[in-house]
Amino acid sequence: MKYNVLASALVAAIFAPSVAAIEIFKDDKNAVEIGGFIDARVINTQGATEVVNGASRINFGFTRVMSDGWKAFTKLEWGVNPFGTSEIVYSSESNFESQSGDFLHNRLGYVGIGHDTYGTLSIGKQWGAWYDVVYNTNYSFLWDGNAAGVYTYNKADGAVNGTGRGDKVVQYRNSFGDVSFALQVQLKHDTFYTCESALNLSTDCEARWNADKDPQKDKEESQEVNYDQTYGGAITYLATDMLTLTAGVNRGEFEVDFHTGETLTAIDLIYGVGATWGSFDDEGFYAAANFNKNENHDTDNLGRLINDSYGIESLFSYTFDNGLRPFISYNILDAGSDYVIQPNSADPNDVFKRQFVVAGLHYVWDVSTVLYVEARKDYSDFTSADKEQEARMSISEDDGVAIGIRYTL
Repeated sequence: MKYNVLASALVAAIFAPSVAAIEIFKDDKNAVEIGGFIDARVINTQGATEVVNGASRINFGFTRVMSDGWKAFTKLEWGVNPFGTSEIVYSSESNFESQSGDFLHNRLGYVGIGHDTYGTLSIGKQWGAWYDVVYNTNYSFLWDGNAAGVYTYNKADGAVNGTGRGDKVVQYRNSFGDVSFALQVQLKHDTFYTCESALNLSTDCEARWNADKDPQKDKEESQEVNYDQTYGGAITYLATDMLTLTAGVNRGEFEVDFHTGETLTAIDLIYGVGATWGSFDDEGFYAAANFNKNENHDTDNLGRLINDSYGIESLFSYTFDNGLRPFISYNILDAGSDYVIQPNSADPNDVFKRQFVVAGLHYVWDVSTVLYVEARKDYSDFTSADKEQEARMSISEDDGVAIGIRYTL
């Protein structure tokens, strides 16, 4: 039977995939649940072998029954880092861990109201509407797709432009029959700094920007980015019991000030479609794929703005009745050559093509405990006349293999 599309969209896009939670309190008005997981893995990549954190997290959800069919709800989620900071950067989550030694860091925090007829309105840090379009290929435990335009600006969490876990998002959701939709606006103004990693230069981009402004110091190439609010929307159509179709768009605008004194104003735009067959957690065959086109939406691995590119993500799996779930995933983000538009780049004709295959085997011991092994083979092309720059572009895109265990609350 077809399920309630609004409910499924809320679970998939707001609460994130593979959700599990334990209800710890409920009366005739209030309910409280706790969820999350601890994921520990041993990974070999980039010439090193380490025990690393696998995006472990803990969350609390609260629901309250109100009058006239309304409900109020809130969710708080923190990333947990029980295994220490890793120097290996291989995904959006590990990139964050490598920059922070904090045991806890904020992932989600929002509050809202909902009604079966009038939909839901939520405010706070939450999964963006764009995630509705592409989340169904994001089931590899280790290597995030990084081609679907979610974890932008060198594998961050998508908070800047609201395509991932957006900050200060106001979001409305509703459904009509087999169609559900999400509309959002991200009301904020961000100022942040970008720069290329280079020998003998600070890795603190803001410090390098301030050095640029001091005539007594040598120029240290960096940029100041002023980013305004963003807008997004997505639509989901449950075509059959097995087939789901998605489409969406996200738009923002920002201004980049370069250390040379030049200024660039640009539109950040991404749009695309997706298709899914089955459910990743159910027995049997599962397939998902999505395609996007984007402009000024992401950076390359050196932090340089990509003029335009396209991305494809795909994932295919089969879950057997004995709990074994093999899968394979193919992803590509292709900006081609001549994609760098900022001034004074070492080689404006650099090639950027992030391309890789991930294969894995999950053993779903029960719904809350999964043992896994995953391997990545990289086929990226980061050709540059500057070979040192080419090597730095390739570091985080290396081949790799890992084993791990995920214990879900």
